[in-house]
Amino acid sequence: QVQLVESGGGLVQAGGSLRLSCAASGRTFSSFAMGWFRQAPGKEREFVASPSWIGGTTYYGDSVKGRFTISRDNAKNTVYLQMNSLKPEDTAVYYCAVSTKVRYSSRRQSDYDYWGQGTQVTVSS
Repeated sequence: QVQLVESGGGLVQAGGSLRLSCAASGRTFSSFAMGWFRQAPGKEREFVASPSWIGGTTYYGDSVKGRFTISRDNAKNTVYLQMNSLKPEDTAVYYCAVSTKVRYSSRRQSDYDYWGQGTQVTVSS
C-alpha cells in the first residue's frame, strides 16, 4: 500500500553534515505520521525525529536535539532529515517510517507500520 525509499546516506567525517530524504508513494495521505529511526550494530532501534504541521509538535530524540532538523514536504510526499555536527555515535542504518494509524507525528516505534529499506550513515573520527 505504501512504499518508502530513503536516500542520501554515506560516509562523512565527524563534525560534518548530511541530508537524508524519504520519498513515499502508493496509498499515502498527508496526515499520516512520518518519522526517522536508526539502528546501530549491536543496539536497539531508536527514535530520531518526527515532523508535525503548524500547531502540532515536532519530536526529536534526546541524542540528536540541536543537531538534527526534520522537515516535511507534503506536496512531494517527502520527508527530510538534515544532520549537522555529526558524531561517530550517529553511525547507523537510518529508516524512514509511516504510520497509517496515527496522524501528524509520533515518537513510538509501535505506531509505525510501513518502513523503508534503510540507508547507511557512517561517521568517521
